[in-house]
Amino acid sequence: MPQDLPARMLRLLSLLQTRRTWSGNELAERLGVTLRTIRRDIDRLRDLGYPVAGTTGQAGGYRLAAGTALPPLLLDDEEAVAIAVALRTATSGVAGIEETAVRALAKLEQVLPVRLRHHVATIQATASALPVPWSTGPTTDPSTLATLAAAARDHEVVTFTYRSSAGTTGPRRAEPYGLVAAGPLWYLVGYDTEREEWRIFRVDRLTDPAPTGRRVTPRELPATDPAAYVAQRIAAAPARYTFRATVPADAATVRARTHSLPGRVQPLDEHTSTLDLAADDPEHIAQQLLSVDLGPEDSIHGTPALAFHLEQAGRRLLRAADALTATAQTDRARGTTEPGGTHAPDR
Repeated sequence: MPQDLPARMLRLLSLLQTRRTWSGNELAERLGVTLRTIRRDIDRLRDLGYPVAGTTGQAGGYRLAAGTALPPLLLDDEEAVAIAVALRTATSGVAGIEETAVRALAKLEQVLPVRLRHHVATIQATASALPVPWSTGPTTDPSTLATLAAAARDHEVVTFTYRSSAGTTGPRRAEPYGLVAAGPLWYLVGYDTEREEWRIFRVDRLTDPAPTGRRVTPRELPATDPAAYVAQRIAAAPARYTFRATVPADAATVRARTHSLPGRVQPLDEHTSTLDLAADDPEHIAQQLLSVDLGPEDSIHGTPALAFHLEQAGRRLLRAADALTATAQTDRARGTTEPGGTHAPDR
């Protein structure tokens, strides 16, 4: 099939929606193809479940049967299911996104052909999202995201009020470059025109965004992409507690187990890496360290005050382990065994 077939068929659907009837020759002229190609494309639409009726006449004509207020969507089974899953499990830190996504999913079901509608309806009826601890946090106003996204797309300077991490609030003026989602948080990457430097702004701390109408030539971002820039800035940000150690595992494994930013894990060789953690909450570092083995003691460095918190976390785990051991010993002494316990879920 030609590479432009999906785009041409979507354009064909749009044309069929704009007026009641088109002749085959008119459609062929609009799309720049032959009448034979139009006939084949119409057959493809019908195979996908779109109700395209034929009319009589020398050249023949076509019309899209009534029943939808929106142009039909050209989606295959996998695409329809992927969109349904994304909408049904939407938890992206945007205020009200869950309810809005459910409404969008219902509308998607209405405009799809019957064959695909069944798949989407099944997802809607059976799937749900479970918020996990690391995905919770401040929510972002969707209208704010829309305003900033449009300004970044149009390279338009925007003004807003911003509350810094120190709690100070003031006006800002920036050239937005892009938006980055990091867990529940959204960041605006932009050039601060007053401070004359690249910055990242947490969107949940940003209010009253307003386009100025002034468009500029995009500046060169000092990173490969906005996500990489946000990762660099977060990794370089000062923190109350730090921890650095050698880990006997490759960098990809360490990143996956600790959920660390790329810049915080560096490979030493194929089997060894350095792990550099930083956080204002010592519990975050303790949780990350539980998932990896550490190398030699002389490779471990960090904030001395962190030791107390790591020791406390270790003591809690040891108390839990001791309790389980004592229970097992008591059961054996009584000649009883634990009746199966609770089956651990697959992860």
